[in-house]
Amino acid sequence: MKILIIEDEARIALLVKQGLEEQGHTAVVAYDGMTGRKLALQQEYDLVISDIILPQLNGIDLCKEIRSTKPDLPIILLTALGSTDDKVEGFDAGADDYLVKPFDFRELLVRIRAVMNRKSGKPVIQTVVLKYADLELNNQTKTVSRSGKAISLTPKELKLLEYMMQNSERVLSRIEIAEKVWDTHFDTGTNFIDVYINYLRKKIDKDFTNKLIHTKPGLGFIFAAEK
Repeated sequence: MKILIIEDEARIALLVKQGLEEQGHTAVVAYDGMTGRKLALQQEYDLVISDIILPQLNGIDLCKEIRSTKPDLPIILLTALGSTDDKVEGFDAGADDYLVKPFDFRELLVRIRAVMNRKSGKPVIQTVVLKYADLELNNQTKTVSRSGKAISLTPKELKLLEYMMQNSERVLSRIEIAEKVWDTHFDTGTNFIDVYINYLRKKIDKDFTNKLIHTKPGLGFIFAAEK
């Protein structure tokens, strides 16, 4: 694979580059956000690995720009910022995965394989419109409505809702959601799954009597109409 590394810390950039090249990949390094943006948009890469705190253009804004132009280009963010809010911001920007520094290079390789396997094995959407009760999700237009009222969701919220609708009336564990929606291992030290569930509840359920998203204590969550 041809991989673009955007990292202003030369030591980390060179270590990642060397490690990837030892695995048989071609790696290119950019040391600031603007250079990384130019390379990502003007050349073809199979994967982008980017820091968040970068000179000239930060990784969050860079991720958004890449995603708006190349929606299918996989992006993994590397950063020392490891709070739940930081992870949510990274995923909302369009990142496919998020790895907190310092990290073991073997873990980066595992994350790369997981992201690339998901991208290469991305199923063809057969059902254009998912419906459950009075909720509709259009996979083609990426729009959601309930009782005819339009609901605005971020890309990750949309993906989470899609997975829950496809697996309605079945308990979904946090581990399953992390692996299927984020393609990452669930970190018990963070609550970003719960954060996104709460985001969805506020948008999907708050203004409606019939709640669709429910918590199953000790088990996870279930998408189902109240009986």
